Amino acid sequence: MQNNFIENINDKKYFYSLIEDIEKMKVGFYSVGLYPASLAYNCAMHGRSNNILLAPREDRDLLGAFSKDVINNMDNEILEKIKRMGHYSSEGKRKSFDLEDLLLKCKIVILASNSNHIQDDVKHALELRKTLKRENVVLGCLVGSFCIDKKNKNPFIICNKYPNLAFFTGFHRHGALRNPNDSFTANFCHPDALTALIGARILNQLSPKIQVSPGVHNIECQYIKSIKNISSIFAGFVNNFHSDKPGMLPTINTILLTQCLDQAASVSLQVRKENKLENKYLSLKELGYGEEIISAKEIINDEFCEKGDYTFSQLNAVKADVLGSMTLPSEGKPTRNFQAGQVLSDMLLQLNRCPKEVSEFVNWCDKYSLSQGGLEGLKSLKFWPEIYKEFKINNNNCSMINLIYLCFNANSEEKKEIYKVLISSEEITNFCQESVKSESSLELNEKLKGDYLFNDIENFYKKLFIDKEQNALKTNQYNNQISKKNPSYINVLKIINKYFNN
Repeated sequence: MQNNFIENINDKKYFYSLIEDIEKMKVGFYSVGLYPASLAYNCAMHGRSNNILLAPREDRDLLGAFSKDVINNMDNEILEKIKRMGHYSSEGKRKSFDLEDLLLKCKIVILASNSNHIQDDVKHALELRKTLKRENVVLGCLVGSFCIDKKNKNPFIICNKYPNLAFFTGFHRHGALRNPNDSFTANFCHPDALTALIGARILNQLSPKIQVSPGVHNIECQYIKSIKNISSIFAGFVNNFHSDKPGMLPTINTILLTQCLDQAASVSLQVRKENKLENKYLSLKELGYGEEIISAKEIINDEFCEKGDYTFSQLNAVKADVLGSMTLPSEGKPTRNFQAGQVLSDMLLQLNRCPKEVSEFVNWCDKYSLSQGGLEGLKSLKFWPEIYKEFKINNNNCSMINLIYLCFNANSEEKKEIYKVLISSEEITNFCQESVKSESSLELNEKLKGDYLFNDIENFYKKLFIDKEQNALKTNQYNNQISKKNPSYINVLKIINKYFNN
């Protein structure tokens, strides 16, 4: 898939004209949901030039994502600007822009559809771009969940299927984007550093309140976006259910963030073997990264082996997106996935149990005016077991997502233990402490066997000095049967190991 501003770097005339015209270049958003509409509002409120065009889906209203109450509170002058972004006049009639118009008029076209439509939209945009001979228009997306292969029904990352598809991301809570005093950061990611640099420059001029930086890690960032939407559900639950225990919230949010990054590091190591980042004209440092590579290693058979590539973690807007989506804002509403977590909290408070199944939770969300179509985290959660297997994620890097998944999908007896962990600050913080340890953890392995390392000095000495010298220190020598003798968090770790075992 060709998706660059510059195909022939030796065409000096084209390069000069491209850079000279950069301030006039337009960005198009196709499929105007709540996020692109709010972004357009911010641009209309602050932008000095009309460099953004909007094309709603067929038979959709340009401002249909906003409720009537929200629209009634909007500034009329700004609303008119947004309408001009999405319409043109033809033979005295006002018509909406469509995808073809965006490809003809814009240098970047962001396909802003969710996972229900993005596959068809990418395919259609590529075909249409070729027909229009506009193949130097760069296509991007911002979808925040995994897609499903229509043939084999397997989940995948759209940027992994189309490695040169750009990804635009950052923490832009739709309500906050309409705040005239707020500012935001974003990343425009494309595996070609030059395309990323130029694209970020074009996007950076849309609004003085949105600072866009370039990055090359499109696949990793889209994975993080999909996973953090699940994490946001967990954060919403904890922030609501345990609102009277502020001391535990930083622990939960820290683990949710680090596990997002740990998973993406594993994904990066795998996907970049096939889709290598080869930046001929700009190094990562020249692009704005602090380091060319940040690598995690582990010792296997006395040799260091690469375990994860964390280079992407230098993209601060991506991390801000994760943290922001897990935080209760000082004004306005949190993200929709966070709100779904608050609904889960209300369920547990009223029912004194975990949901019987996902459909019961969805019905509760509907009662709170949270439609399933807007909950990308719930979509991603549905396909978590396949993603877990596909990318060989270690349990200590995804324990929180495993926990929230089994809250919906474990059997009734197992859910009783999960419920005990979710409602107890002591149990859940113990779970946080233990679940992030690797399978090689000596103390964790003893606890899973029902023993406590420091209670048996002879066993402790043997484990440290005798078994180790004989290379006989074994891990995972325990069964996954739950026991009333165990604390609930240990039982839940056993339940997780039963369902998830890479």
